Amino acid sequence: MAKLKTTFFCQNCGAQYAKWQGQCNSCKEWNTIAEEIIQKEEKTTWKPATSETKRVSKPLKIKEIDATQEVRMDTTDGELNRVLGGGIVPGSLTLLGGEPGIGKSTLLLQISLKLPYKTLYVSGEESQKQIKMRAERINPNSDNCYILTETKTQNIFRHILEIQPDVVIIDSIQTLHTDYIESTAGSISQIRETTAELIKFAKETNVPVILIGHITKDGTIAGPKILEHMVDTVLQFEGDRNHVYRILRSLKNRFGSTAELGIYEMQGSGLREVSNPSEILISHREEELSGTAIASTLEGMRPLMIEIQALVSTAVYGTPQRSTTGYNAKRLNMILAVLEKRAGFRLGTKDVFLNVTGGISVDDPAIDLAVVAAILSSNEDVAVGKEVCFAGEVGLSGEIRPVNRVEQRIQEAEKLGFSTIFISKYNKISGKFPGIKVILVSKIEEVVDHLFA
Repeated sequence: MAKLKTTFFCQNCGAQYAKWQGQCNSCKEWNTIAEEIIQKEEKTTWKPATSETKRVSKPLKIKEIDATQEVRMDTTDGELNRVLGGGIVPGSLTLLGGEPGIGKSTLLLQISLKLPYKTLYVSGEESQKQIKMRAERINPNSDNCYILTETKTQNIFRHILEIQPDVVIIDSIQTLHTDYIESTAGSISQIRETTAELIKFAKETNVPVILIGHITKDGTIAGPKILEHMVDTVLQFEGDRNHVYRILRSLKNRFGSTAELGIYEMQGSGLREVSNPSEILISHREEELSGTAIASTLEGMRPLMIEIQALVSTAVYGTPQRSTTGYNAKRLNMILAVLEKRAGFRLGTKDVFLNVTGGISVDDPAIDLAVVAAILSSNEDVAVGKEVCFAGEVGLSGEIRPVNRVEQRIQEAEKLGFSTIFISKYNKISGKFPGIKVILVSKIEEVVDHLFA
């Protein structure tokens, strides 16, 4: 019999302790340390099909290392390719997290059914019939996708040896368990061990593995933080289940940028790629309404036109309300203080509500100018023209500061049919834009004169 050892793990951050204590020294959380049994024994997790002797790696000079670009696997999904940096890298491990019911399994099943490669979809949460029912809605005709319902890693590797897939998808990592750890599935030690086995398999066989991970009520990936350190890419699938649009973000990517964004629309037949996100982020209205302004923002390399809505009304109670959706509330308070101090608008006794349409959150400071325009439009009850957009950061002294990649923003606005764009006077523009009028402003007062004079 192998010797059994008991140890204690923090269920929040994964820190290990020799004995129980009330507070975790690592993450400072209380009552998160639980006892787990670990079975120590000589183990072989992943055995390749061949019995050839494995070559021991040796140190190389950096100039001797082959620097040729890794050939990526096309996922046939333009949005996922963009977020991953061009496709799936062979031998990589990707972790996809998101709220329950947001569409993680639908997205990966849809991709596995469309991939031109042999794919093994391993599910520990649904039966084969349940997956078949979903596949019938998405793409019923696929000869490259194999479905396996299994939670034990040793059995999964045995089927992998038989099928020899090109891509492996695991749904989800919290349901897997290995014989070499004596604890329940989803525990800290099981997640760490099963992930280590999958990493060893991916690196030795050059087969990419995609994992689905659960998230906690705080929105972070469930399990130890080391799980995110071990994998190559961490993707977050976001969105409100009451809305049809979903956003795919990259939180970590060893093979590409983490600033890219993918947008999908949830339909009855699966997730549809949204190639032009500006069409869903700008509402289509016939009449002009006060309190709305269009901002030109960037998500990674992709320019977006988003609609900012503001409502300014007289405060009913003594303390005015400041409420935001999709925008930083502290930054809104700063902009309101600038408008009161520098531009002379009395907003201290009024309620201000701000909303970024489409259900997305924006951190780009270039939308400050559109926020100012929307607030003043609602306060004066004068509509901003539908063909006017803004790209500028507002400073504490009321100046309009320049923003990066302004020419790309102007080109996107011109392509979508906007006639006028307000930018900072200090932005350097080298090209000419015959289809759009570029207005250069340096202070908030100049914007007010152009819009409400």
